[in-house]
Amino acid sequence: MLTTLEIVLGIDNIIFISILVGRLPPEQRDFARRLGLGFAMVSRLLLLFSLSWVMGLTADLFTVAGMGISGRDLVLLGGGLFLLYKATHEIFVEVEAREEDGPPPADPAVMKAAGQRAMWATIGQIGVIDIVFSLDSVITAVGMVDQIGVMVAAVIAAVGVMLFAAKPIGDFVDAHPSVKVLALAFLVMVGMALTGEALDVHIPKGYLYGAMAFSLMVEALNIRSRAKRLKQRQAAA
Repeated sequence: MLTTLEIVLGIDNIIFISILVGRLPPEQRDFARRLGLGFAMVSRLLLLFSLSWVMGLTADLFTVAGMGISGRDLVLLGGGLFLLYKATHEIFVEVEAREEDGPPPADPAVMKAAGQRAMWATIGQIGVIDIVFSLDSVITAVGMVDQIGVMVAAVIAAVGVMLFAAKPIGDFVDAHPSVKVLALAFLVMVGMALTGEALDVHIPKGYLYGAMAFSLMVEALNIRSRAKRLKQRQAAA
């Protein structure tokens, strides 16, 4: 049960990694994807092995307008705002400003250096958001079981499944621009949920995942409809 829950909680992590990795050159994507998911597993395991510190994050540090603010709240707030900014920026680039980066430089050495900088910047962003998602995942695990060995096994199994699923999900998102925009909209929802959680406004994850599943079903019908119309036009030609 815990492994299944960890996989479900990792869906938004996979979407975020797939979106960021999709902006890298094809030859760098697998490495960045594996490194990002590897960091996700390491961050989860490190948090599991420092449970007393993680549980201490739930204690209030200070009060604002009568509302207690804990270390966990600050992490979730920072992660939520980062997701809102990143997803909104990516939607703008995808829909309005694909050409904003301009043509690539002609010098191969310059192109290679720029590609390396982009890859490590992407991995850094993945690492930051992995910590946010890992914190939520670990606190959920602690609430379900008491044995650290069970938690570690569930985390490793869940990340293994995520590693297997990340590439086909990323390829599918890249092949369908409308799905990419939809996935970015999901990240906006997740960012809002994290920000709300930090401000003690709990949004049940079931509502978020239900909305995502419904939107994906509608988009699947649209993809099938477009493919059928394309096939009919090709047959008529």
